[in-house]
Amino acid sequence: MKLHIICTIVISVALMTGCVRYTPKDLTNFRNHDPHSILVVPVVNKSVEVAAADYFLSTVSLPLGEKGYYVFPVNLVKRVLEDEGLSDATLVHNASAKRLSDLFGSDSVLYVTIERWDSQYLLISTTVTVEFSYLIKSGKTDEVLWSDRRRIVYQPQNSGGGHPIAMLIVAVVNAAVTKASPNYIPLAKQANMQVFTYPGPGIPAGPYSEMYMKDMPVNR
Repeated sequence: MKLHIICTIVISVALMTGCVRYTPKDLTNFRNHDPHSILVVPVVNKSVEVAAADYFLSTVSLPLGEKGYYVFPVNLVKRVLEDEGLSDATLVHNASAKRLSDLFGSDSVLYVTIERWDSQYLLISTTVTVEFSYLIKSGKTDEVLWSDRRRIVYQPQNSGGGHPIAMLIVAVVNAAVTKASPNYIPLAKQANMQVFTYPGPGIPAGPYSEMYMKDMPVNR
């Protein structure tokens, strides 16, 4: 059952995002700084789900690594920051990117805030929503190099063979299952995939990717 739910979420969200069109960002400043490594710091969690921050952190390193950037291990980063008296994510976000980068020797810092991580139950339907804001700053100058915000909404698709009563039963069951055990991880992964996509809202390939310097438009 859980596998079926996860697959349904991924497929549904993929179909929704297939029609999305993005306006490319001006990444001149990002390219001029040419970061090779990204320090992902603890996430500020504005939702009521206590575990949301840790769940999200488990999804963000892979897409950045696949883009060609060195990503510092998030658990190690969290431990070092705690030793430095920065155990609270809000304190970390208020600290300068230069101070944080000096601790690890990173080129840039990624700050993420969880704006929403919830599910709303309306008898025969449950809507699961995640929303994140992203910000990358230079580890040398503290300048903002890139930012974006992403919201993903999932509502299970119901199918009862066309019979009204069967469709109602399926809708109620799907809503109850989703409410009882909403799976946010596929939605977080989808948000990260969208937000880092380039060209579009995301960032160009890093130095450890074969697409480094090849995915940038040629100036004419």
